[in-house]
Amino acid sequence: MWSVKVVGLGVVALSLSLELLGWLFGRCRRRRTLNQVLFFPSEVACVEHLFNQNSAHSCFCPLPHGVETSFSRLLRHILSASCSLDLCVFSFSNMDLSRAVLLLHKKGVTIRVISDKDYSAITGSQIGVLRKAGVCVRWDVGSVHMHHKFAVVDGRLLITGSLNWTLTAVQRNMENILITEEAELVQPFIKEFHRIWVLNDPARFYKNL
Repeated sequence: MWSVKVVGLGVVALSLSLELLGWLFGRCRRRRTLNQVLFFPSEVACVEHLFNQNSAHSCFCPLPHGVETSFSRLLRHILSASCSLDLCVFSFSNMDLSRAVLLLHKKGVTIRVISDKDYSAITGSQIGVLRKAGVCVRWDVGSVHMHHKFAVVDGRLLITGSLNWTLTAVQRNMENILITEEAELVQPFIKEFHRIWVLNDPARFYKNL
């Protein structure tokens, strides 16, 4: 009788041990929350492979190939969007970043862009290009500049920092970008985007005409 009880207790203990080991193993295998800092100016390198997977062996441009840079990392995070991209940026003239947004739009990703009304009209701005392609864009109509520089990818990933989306900022200026999935940091930016988006709804102004 005692032998049966001992064996039974041993089986229970083994079962609990296996469950605990499984829980610990699963916890260890869980993907860590992404936190990354990028600094600019970025090394200049070819990024064609990020837009066209077949270009790795077919691009013959004079730029270095196969080089991971701050800019290529930024592009990867932007292109990782599968559902939505909310972009709030003061100045937007970088053609590769514009190309990334247009590629996401073509794939059916919901894109919303807020920019400064004055800088949206300068020569080289990509805001008009995005609007022409069907991307939903709103300008800040307030009396002060809309000076934010952030993006939220799929409501889970925040990209923010000093970097304007311009060629000068990427290749010549000392700038920084913080990329994080920390919900406590992402959520306030989601709320801020929504606040500015609603505040600059054109329908609000048409009602007052």
